[in-house]
Amino acid sequence: MKTLFLLRHAKSRAKDETLPDFERPLNRRGKRVAETVGRYLRANAEAPDLILSSPAERARETVEHVVKAVKWATEVRYDQRMYAADGMGLAEVVRQIENDRQAVLMVGHNPGVEELLLLLTGKIKKVLAGSIAKIKIKGPKWANAVDKRATLEWLVTPRELEG
Repeated sequence: MKTLFLLRHAKSRAKDETLPDFERPLNRRGKRVAETVGRYLRANAEAPDLILSSPAERARETVEHVVKAVKWATEVRYDQRMYAADGMGLAEVVRQIENDRQAVLMVGHNPGVEELLLLLTGKIKKVLAGSIAKIKIKGPKWANAVDKRATLEWLVTPRELEG
């Protein structure tokens, strides 16, 4: 069995015509939520073998704040394919994860994150900025995940974490 933690980046600054979308940073609440996600993961999840993230600034900052709070010494890879990817694009990233990795945290964007959750589990869920899901994948290979052979164990929103 494999474990995929699927995290939508935390809340970013509003769109600003002077700043490209790729460069938009987290806002104050987003930074706070990312640290809260990290503390939640420290208490409720095993450390992943790998963190895969979109290279967009808001995703990078989310990773930094989560890792700082959770205190993991986990390899982080930024994958350009994850920026603006739809569910099928993210599924291709999942298929290519090395099979010796047992648990992976992916940090991405909507609508791709919601679409990937649907592809993997068959569940339609609203994934708000800063929400984290734990998905169990049946089988020894990451490629099996996309055959709806995965189960959503939990999905936690920022409001639930801060509440």
